[in-house]
Amino acid sequence: MLNLNALKSPSALRREVLASLVVFLVAVPLCVGVAVASGVPAELGLVTGIVGGLVVGMLPGSSLQVSGPAAGLTVLVYEAVQEFGLAALGAIVLISGLLQLALGALGFGRWFRAISVAVVQGMLAGIGLVLILGQVYAMADTAQPSGGLGKIAGLPELAGTVLSGGTPLTAFLVGAGTVTVLVVWPRLPARVRIVPGPLVAVALATAATAALGLPLAKVEVQGLLESVQPPGLDDFTGLGTAAAIGTVLAFTLIASAESLFSAAAVDRMHDGPRTDYDKELMAQGVGNTLCGALGALPMTAVIVRSAANVQAGARTSLSRVLHGVWLLLFAALLPAAIGVIPLAALAGVLVHAGCKLIPVRELAGLWHRHRGEAVILAVTAVAVVTTNLFEGVVLGLLLAVCKTAWETSHVHLEVTELTGGRLIVAIGGNATFLRLPKILEELEALPKDRPIELDLTGLRHLDHACRTALENWALRHHGAGAGPVPMTQPGPVDVDLPAQPGEARSPSQPPSVPST
Repeated sequence: MLNLNALKSPSALRREVLASLVVFLVAVPLCVGVAVASGVPAELGLVTGIVGGLVVGMLPGSSLQVSGPAAGLTVLVYEAVQEFGLAALGAIVLISGLLQLALGALGFGRWFRAISVAVVQGMLAGIGLVLILGQVYAMADTAQPSGGLGKIAGLPELAGTVLSGGTPLTAFLVGAGTVTVLVVWPRLPARVRIVPGPLVAVALATAATAALGLPLAKVEVQGLLESVQPPGLDDFTGLGTAAAIGTVLAFTLIASAESLFSAAAVDRMHDGPRTDYDKELMAQGVGNTLCGALGALPMTAVIVRSAANVQAGARTSLSRVLHGVWLLLFAALLPAAIGVIPLAALAGVLVHAGCKLIPVRELAGLWHRHRGEAVILAVTAVAVVTTNLFEGVVLGLLLAVCKTAWETSHVHLEVTELTGGRLIVAIGGNATFLRLPKILEELEALPKDRPIELDLTGLRHLDHACRTALENWALRHHGAGAGPVPMTQPGPVDVDLPAQPGEARSPSQPPSVPST
């Protein structure tokens, strides 16, 4: 919500207006580019950006992050449009928005912060790879194959098409020039970087295309009102299939996770009010519900625009509301300006955005510090490319859960020999079914003709499978003629059993069984 107390001075108001203009200039090419890459009219990307500014910008949650269409959802939206049609997109987005509202109202917002960072980074890396693989074809004005594997297999043919010259080569050079400007722009002096890089790159590509009369495909313009098509009742009734339900859940979970991770990142950029995650999730739900009712793209909080907002000096949510106003005026008064933009330039912007989604530096650090997390990241990314976004994320989450379960189920066995030949086996840690094979191997390797006592007081957790297996092992050991196996119950702390009266510890105790 707007903090009017922070806008009392003219300088504060001027700061918010200037920040909103910076965000607007960043948002225009990204809104249009994400829409085109998603297979929907360019105006629908602007509609989502307008809703993100005018509606979500007024709601409580995070005061400085900016919402709009995100490159991270491009792949999922494209697949949904191809499978269910453009008319059903609004219904899918609307239902996802309602689910976000429900999750926020029930207090689930903070739980999205518990999702494995490796899975999220792997998801974004997979999205980035799919985005690059798809848009590199658009950079050459060439139709892209379906599926991630199809896009990879078609790269040699694409290279041959580009090298053969003609329009594909020209378009590819325009797209490559756009990427080059985006890469070089952050290295220029600060006074030059006042103008956002994406706007400069697209403007230069558009100017070069017009000046040289290049025969490149341009963005198709339908008009703002003509592009808005609210979903009908038939569009909702057709979403009862498992594939449609999976798509809705994928929209909901991925958009929510991306928004709340973005909020956490933005909070680290400023010292203002912290994000209320449940309210932010509900705000995103309101925005997606309205976007769905308008038949527009889904929205998330977008880190690129949010970072630009903070770096431009914004202190209140007025800047993001005003950026929505500028988007509305642009879409209403200057729609023809969109129609002169070459598609190759927008593809270049998205290729660059896709590269930034791949956490190369983070992956290298993870490999040295936490190789298991690096494997989860890589597997999730590969699964997203080779299957689809939803299945890739589910696989990543399952791997993260399995890894956590394995790491937290460490147990150690220590064998102590008392006088008289009696053995005490102390088991400590967390005994779960994951470690059961190793536990039984160690126990079955002990002498079968000597009395053994199991000391379980050092266990912090003993699941049903392990308890049953230990009891069965004790019965088998007793049946072998070694006598009954006393079994002390688990306790919260480790306890060393003292020697029984009249017994002394053997000076030559066998070594402890290695930790399993």
